[in-house]
Amino acid sequence: MSRKFQVCLIVLAAIVPSGLAHAAEPIADPEAIKFFESKVRPVLVARCLKCHGPAQQKGQLRLDSREAILKGGESGEIVVSGKPNESLLIEAIHRTGLEMPPDAPLKENEVAALTEWVLRGLPWPTVDGKSRVLESSGQRITEADKQYWAFQPIRDPVVPELKSQIANSKFQIRNDVDHFIAARLAAEGFTPAPEADRRTLIRRLTFDLTGLPPTPAEIAEFESDSRDDAYEQLVDRLLDSPAYGERWARHWLDLVRYAESDGYRKDDYRPHAWRYRDYVIRSFQTDKPFDRFVQEQIAGDELDPDNPEALAATGYLRLSLYEYNQRDARTQWNEILNDITDVTGDVFLGFGMGCARCHDHKFDPILQKDYFRLKAFFVGILPQDAQPLVSKPELEVHRAKLAEWEAKTADLRAKLAELEQPHLAKSKASAIFKFPAEIQAILKTDDVSKLAPLDRQLYDLAYRQVQYDHDQVGTKLKDEPKKKWDELRAELKKFDELKPAALPIGYAVSEVGPIAPPTVIPGDKTETDIIPGWLPAKIMPAPNAPQSTGRRTTLARWLTSPDNPLTPRVMVNRIWQYHFGKGLVATSSDFGRLGETPSHPELLDWLASRFVGKGEVRSQLTPWSFKSLHRLIVTSATYRQSATNLNAEQQQLKDPGNRWLWRANIRRLDAEQIRDAMLLVSGKLDSTSGGPSVSASKPRRSIFTEQRRNSPDPLLDVFDSADGFSSTPERNVTTTPTQALLMINSKDSLAHAAAFARRVQSEAGSDRESQIAAAYRLAYGRDPSNAERSAAIEFLNQQAARNAAAASSSFTDFCQVLLNSNEFLYAD
Repeated sequence: MSRKFQVCLIVLAAIVPSGLAHAAEPIADPEAIKFFESKVRPVLVARCLKCHGPAQQKGQLRLDSREAILKGGESGEIVVSGKPNESLLIEAIHRTGLEMPPDAPLKENEVAALTEWVLRGLPWPTVDGKSRVLESSGQRITEADKQYWAFQPIRDPVVPELKSQIANSKFQIRNDVDHFIAARLAAEGFTPAPEADRRTLIRRLTFDLTGLPPTPAEIAEFESDSRDDAYEQLVDRLLDSPAYGERWARHWLDLVRYAESDGYRKDDYRPHAWRYRDYVIRSFQTDKPFDRFVQEQIAGDELDPDNPEALAATGYLRLSLYEYNQRDARTQWNEILNDITDVTGDVFLGFGMGCARCHDHKFDPILQKDYFRLKAFFVGILPQDAQPLVSKPELEVHRAKLAEWEAKTADLRAKLAELEQPHLAKSKASAIFKFPAEIQAILKTDDVSKLAPLDRQLYDLAYRQVQYDHDQVGTKLKDEPKKKWDELRAELKKFDELKPAALPIGYAVSEVGPIAPPTVIPGDKTETDIIPGWLPAKIMPAPNAPQSTGRRTTLARWLTSPDNPLTPRVMVNRIWQYHFGKGLVATSSDFGRLGETPSHPELLDWLASRFVGKGEVRSQLTPWSFKSLHRLIVTSATYRQSATNLNAEQQQLKDPGNRWLWRANIRRLDAEQIRDAMLLVSGKLDSTSGGPSVSASKPRRSIFTEQRRNSPDPLLDVFDSADGFSSTPERNVTTTPTQALLMINSKDSLAHAAAFARRVQSEAGSDRESQIAAAYRLAYGRDPSNAERSAAIEFLNQQAARNAAAASSSFTDFCQVLLNSNEFLYAD
């Protein structure tokens, strides 16, 4: 191992956090706060504040703020942050000594929530660095709520005119985006960075748009291209590349928590989930208008029921976790609908809805009723696990052929059914018996078409645990019945040529019936059916949704209306975030009061208005076009800035987070970019696009590898890939010893390095200096400096002098160092 690489490891170890945050510091992690709001706050408010709140403090104990809980009461400390087994509070709710609450024990899931909350370090929302005091009263809509910036109509701001020349003459205004950025920089007294060199630009742009590094030939061609529009031509080439759709689909899949397994302990694989993934890739690749893209995912089955693309799109509504052995089908169905509601709020509206599921939101003007108004759009869905994804004519031909096969095999299949029925009936009865009585009654229904809408949904959900594989019957039969069964199966197989090939199928949804099941707020004694909608009309006009089928179509059209103030802002902000590392609103899925306000509100509205086709079009933008938006952003001088700024020291003190965009941000590649880049430079990458997912051991792009929730690929996982359990608006960027150890020692990393070395030796010949230069060009897109070339030769010579084994592997070791270096793992 080279000294340079050893130093990298020492530095890496030095910057890894060594312990948990101090218990007195409130935890502000968004996921942790979401857990508190949805799981913990409702328990504290409903079961604890009556005796331990502002009005009454039994035992001198208050439980309405984090500070008060850490202070404890007359019995002393009641929690030890991170240690539930040492916390008196957890002991009391388990009723092993103290018995709290005194009137009735908490439910099992409530005890589990409080226990996990203590284990997590008592996360709690803060205001000005202090934990916010809980209130048991409901939320009221104030005038300030009505005037909140995110709910205001999208404006068409005037593009700022620059009154004086930019201080740095090397910063050349290229489009209207730059006017907004430069105006703010001037107001802050900042100087922008000059444009990056061409090698940096093509590396940054290629990773951004395709997720892959540029080849040495592509870099050389761009650096020598003297055309005035060489950069714009490069942008168009990359946007047309198949790799573009694969890269940008990954961003969307993060948002919608895409995965190919159920989650929970069993984590069964979903073999047809990839159909939705490929739909997303095709949508980005063909630049499908964003409004249509959204509408198909929310209501494709309603809008275009004979279009296989639209049906595949509804796979968005099938991405929730599923617990196979959950007998409480009613609760599980409710959790699935809650999950769809939460993700829809996060992704399209930029507001966390989960906090309003159990109570009025404590920070944003979202009432509990509003949560269920949004949920009401989805209560009528009926999952389809084998939705044919073919055109109507193809389906009719298939059905005709199948009918012919069924007619000619009717007698054989009847005889098989007669043999199988006793065993199938016994298996079904045994499976049904495991469910609660109300679900048993539903499952025993002879005619599911007569079930009430909700009961039909519960039937389909529970029946997944009842279905029996007919092939397994053969293991149950004995003697003569088994012999007869085998003979009948063999006879049936002779008709296989008549049977049409299986149709491509995917996970989709339909409507359970003409009337949707009622939506009722838990605990509402009146059981009032909630009408679909979202925020109160006094803040945002709600869509007029029907009580029957067509609800989701109404929601889809409302979400994509040019007059909706949220969705356009949210989406252009996400695109900006993926290009710059941070959105104009830094909290891209939280436009509420717990999130941040826009750094450039006029630019956000200017982009949003043009994205939906409004406003004066000075910089041409095709309505609802992602590619058009990309082109506008990446051709700006703002995007093309260097990461180096001559005034960096002074400006860094005033704006350490680069909020005003006075330079480019240096960013680490994400998990998929790292894996795919290693495959590309090693010459192993299989560029085949689409189709069923493969094992991560195969050299396909990472987006085409299996995405199992409980068994992620180690390399992708350690570099912070999305886990598929919840929406991921922004990847974490952690630095851990595990990353370095895996990159050095894993079989895959060693295989990539060996393949990289073989490729270089094959292409560059036996000359050491030529090999070193070729390796640098493949890994970094540049030639090595004289000092780097000398250091590499010295390393290779030292290895050769040690022994024959070291000599033979020395070039592989050298290539591994390149793949582990910051220059390979970061883009500037």
